[in-house]
Amino acid sequence: MIAIENHVAVVTGASQGIGRAIALGLAAQRVRLFLVGRNSTTLHEVAELARKSSPVVVVHAIDLVRDGAVTDIAETISQKFGGLDVLTHCAGAYSMGDLQTASVDEFDRLYRTNVRMPYLLTQSLLPMLKRRKGQIVFINSSQGLQARARVGQYAASQHALKALADSLREEVNSDGVRVFTVYPGRTATPRTEAIFTMEEREYKPELLLQPEDVAEVVINTLMMPLTAEVTNITMRPLIKSY
Repeated sequence: MIAIENHVAVVTGASQGIGRAIALGLAAQRVRLFLVGRNSTTLHEVAELARKSSPVVVVHAIDLVRDGAVTDIAETISQKFGGLDVLTHCAGAYSMGDLQTASVDEFDRLYRTNVRMPYLLTQSLLPMLKRRKGQIVFINSSQGLQARARVGQYAASQHALKALADSLREEVNSDGVRVFTVYPGRTATPRTEAIFTMEEREYKPELLLQPEDVAEVVINTLMMPLTAEVTNITMRPLIKSY
């Protein structure tokens, strides 16, 4: 295993759910953190917890789909840290609706948030990651592998994100940059709770994957020896309650 103490990591979507769990897991490894999220209040709460073990935690509360947001992040990381070792994409949007009635505006929103934003952020930060032979993590979804009814718009964005990650891996492998994607099934997060509400089903978080389960897999993969590369990880709840 390689040591990641004092490495610099960006975590998007760090204010809740899987992003929050990854941020706190990296903090426990004494990684220096750059936390990105829209909700300033909850993001600062995560930062306060992370500072108990991380030597440096910088909070960047911003809507990543806003024009200019990506440029702001790249410039701030360069100024405050001078480099980057890990980029973790956890931010994203979700919606449901059948193809016949779902609006194209909603489809555009999902594409902008789930594909265009990580594309631009990766593009902006890639020079720093190459210099450090860094690692890029995409938190995708089981829908990124197998779409089901009434989530076609969301699943299409996740399939596009898979293609982005797979192509990027082939491009940067020779630079020593590792790229891997995690495809979790239903995980006990605020988003999943909202999905259960939309489906008019009882929400039982104890029967689902936990955010910390996903975070542990991510951190263990980041610490894999440099002789190995993990490319894709599929996770499911042990008890198939849905």
